[in-house]
Amino acid sequence: MVGEFSLGLAVTAPIFMLSNLQLSGILATDAKSSQSFENYLGLRMCTTLIALVIIIFLVLLGRYQFETSLIIILIGIAKGSESISDVIFGLLQKNEKMERVAISLMLKGILSLVVLCILLWTTNNLVLGIVGYVISSITVLLLYDISVFRQYKIKLVFDLSKLWSLVRVCLPLGFVMMLVSLNANIPRYFIEHYIGIESVGYFAALSYIMIAGNTVISALGQSVSPRLARYYSILNMKGFKKLLFLLVVIGFIVGAIGWVISLLFSKEILTLLYKPNYAEYTSVFILIMFGAWASYIASFLGYGMTATRKFKIQPLLFIIVTIVCTISNAVLIPFKGLEGASYAMIITNLTQLVGSGLIIINIIQKQKIESVS
Repeated sequence: MVGEFSLGLAVTAPIFMLSNLQLSGILATDAKSSQSFENYLGLRMCTTLIALVIIIFLVLLGRYQFETSLIIILIGIAKGSESISDVIFGLLQKNEKMERVAISLMLKGILSLVVLCILLWTTNNLVLGIVGYVISSITVLLLYDISVFRQYKIKLVFDLSKLWSLVRVCLPLGFVMMLVSLNANIPRYFIEHYIGIESVGYFAALSYIMIAGNTVISALGQSVSPRLARYYSILNMKGFKKLLFLLVVIGFIVGAIGWVISLLFSKEILTLLYKPNYAEYTSVFILIMFGAWASYIASFLGYGMTATRKFKIQPLLFIIVTIVCTISNAVLIPFKGLEGASYAMIITNLTQLVGSGLIIINIIQKQKIESVS
């Protein structure tokens, strides 16, 4: 079941990452309000529909078993609902109304978790569990997230010329986010091919502890992105560097704590969270948490790049990262199994960290030269 669920996420996530076009982050850092929220919302609705059509096409093309196909499509519908909520979060984030975002995420997280667990426990049927997950996501969107429409007096607008101009601005970051998602899921594709879908479940479960840390990193990054963007737009480079450095230090500390805890208590953690048989993969877990350390720092540098609105350089960085990810997984997984996938994750995350750091340094240096001239 874990393997099937992970495969559903692996198929749908890259598509939605591309279709989302990172609109939420771009909206939140649009300090000069170059586009209205209605245009962001209209574009998100169009791209979400396109993403769902692509997912259905891929399911038909992939010739999965019926249950697996149904799981992938249902997860796609849930992701579609979340993508609409996401662009609303961008508006709230821009206005630093993060408490509204937090309430929505807590409601959605708790409701979907409880419903999914109850349905799985009582029916032992993953499809029914995911149906509950879909219903929970849509319910919070309709009953809570859309209430922001009344507060800001929002109306749906589909101005094709404005939507196209927004696509041209956002497409590079959409491409970047697709590559980021691919980098997270490429190991699962190779694991399924070389080892089997059950091993995908083990690797995904071990990796989700890293993703718990990513949730903290994402919350912090999204909270400060509008302020980073304002500092950069008014050429307050001292404030920009100070805030970004603080984020990097936080990423370093969170990653270090996670890795040290995994070194000391990995067997106990895996046994407590999952089952005793997961404790056989302590070495894999420790390697994953080391890779998470680099990932957390690189994520904060990514928020810094987005705040500067230097979108065109990022696709080149992540193309390189994706190539490194693909080659390292293709080489290491056949010989080292799940440990090979973990080593490949470390190599990939370090590549992203070094590349992001070099780009940020270059951006700051260029801004210094321009301000002097």
